[in-house]
Amino acid sequence: MVAPGGAERNPGLTLPAMTQTSPQPRPLAALALVLIHLVVSTLHGWAHQAAIVTLTTFGYVYVTIVITLGPLVAAGFLVTRKQKTGARLLTLSMFGSFIFGVWYHFLSNTSDNVTQVQGPWHSTFFWTAIALAVIEIAGTVVGFRIFRLSSERAR
Repeated sequence: MVAPGGAERNPGLTLPAMTQTSPQPRPLAALALVLIHLVVSTLHGWAHQAAIVTLTTFGYVYVTIVITLGPLVAAGFLVTRKQKTGARLLTLSMFGSFIFGVWYHFLSNTSDNVTQVQGPWHSTFFWTAIALAVIEIAGTVVGFRIFRLSSERAR
């Protein structure tokens, strides 16, 4: 039998099925969420300072490590070969940020609760707290999807 191009083909020879390896999932949505999260959390931090809403030592450490650095480090991993690690870190840091924010901004009876903040910064504090909750839940979902896709491709 002659294959296209004139080369002979052995009909008894079976070639293994070609497997297409698709590239790792593109983390563009995750990177955009991390950037938006950084901007909104910075605005929220300014509102904290202007409204004189202080945090405990635990709160400052948590905000620095989990809420600020966690997503940034995750973004760094997402654009390397360690995408699965980045996705895991993004999922955990965004979910941890969400839990922390919902507890302190909406559920706890502390000066960090949106109902306790008064004055000209109340609106900024309130709306950035809501925006952070939405961004953080979206970041959790996107991070988990990238993690799942990375895990499926690794099989």
